Amino acid sequence: MREIGVAQLEDLARGAAILGTGGGGDPYVGMLYARGAIERNGPVRVLEFGEVPADAAVLAISGMGAPTVLLEKLPAGTEEIAALRAYEHYTGITVSHIAPIEIGGINSMIPLALAAERGLPVVDGDAMGRAFPELQMVLPNLAGIRVTPIALADDKGNTLVVDAVDAHAAERIARAACTELGGQLSSADTLIRGEQLDSALVPGTLGLAERLGATVRTAREQGADPIAAVTELLSAVVLLHGKVEDVARHTAGGFVRGHAWITAPEGKLRLDFQNEHLLATVDGRIRATTPDLICVLDTETGEPVTTEGMRYGLRVTAIAVPCDPRWRTEAGLALTGPRYFGYETDYRPIAADR
Repeated sequence: MREIGVAQLEDLARGAAILGTGGGGDPYVGMLYARGAIERNGPVRVLEFGEVPADAAVLAISGMGAPTVLLEKLPAGTEEIAALRAYEHYTGITVSHIAPIEIGGINSMIPLALAAERGLPVVDGDAMGRAFPELQMVLPNLAGIRVTPIALADDKGNTLVVDAVDAHAAERIARAACTELGGQLSSADTLIRGEQLDSALVPGTLGLAERLGATVRTAREQGADPIAAVTELLSAVVLLHGKVEDVARHTAGGFVRGHAWITAPEGKLRLDFQNEHLLATVDGRIRATTPDLICVLDTETGEPVTTEGMRYGLRVTAIAVPCDPRWRTEAGLALTGPRYFGYETDYRPIAADR
């Protein structure tokens, strides 16, 4: 067991935002949110899988909606507790542990904030190993673990429980509710027993995010190249160093969707995103696709650049990182591969020479 206190949050938020592939919500907002909860209640206990009892009731906590909404509509700070209470009331289950649904931006901080408020431990792992835009895109779904029921709460005190026939139906219903209730909700869902953690979560991702954020900070302090440090730690492939030439995005249906173009002397990179980056092409050649991680960093500082934070003139580096192997299976690609999102291409594992 280890503890996460205020001192660890900045590194953790930075690293989680890098792993979040452009999505997962504003990491700075998430850091402030978690810091307030930890300052009030003390540090959060973080457990490795082997430290969690087999009969533990581990519940995933997250935010749902378009990251652009967070730029204008901050959380009230009560939504996660309301969602957890609604879940426990509906199911009759007392939750014993919290887990992040994804490792990305604010969605890595929300579970810490709730854990601090409720005095619960957090499991060091997440259900994606990155961030994905839709709620059925989780490893528990691949492992045959039900995503539903899903308890949703907004900033006004409204709660809703979705107990759908399957995860895809739950996504459609929950997304419609999210859109009608202002584009941003908190969600409590995907109950995992302690004995199921190995099949349901990617292990150690909170720890990885903290190390990754510390690596960027240390590289800057030592005058080293933060991009090189990140690519070494993540076994990443550099796609392009360049300048953001244009961004086209819009918020619709509970997502932020769009494209960004990054130019450099050696070519022009186009990024397609739906909350998260999904496809990267250089001069029309596919260089990386979902479910591998496509991440954008400020070239000078190594700070992550989210899809909602992308803007003209930024000097950035795009990298690609191998995903968890379970996403590369036939079932995993059916859930998260490029064809699911409407791209007319098969999944192509990242390679340095493509």
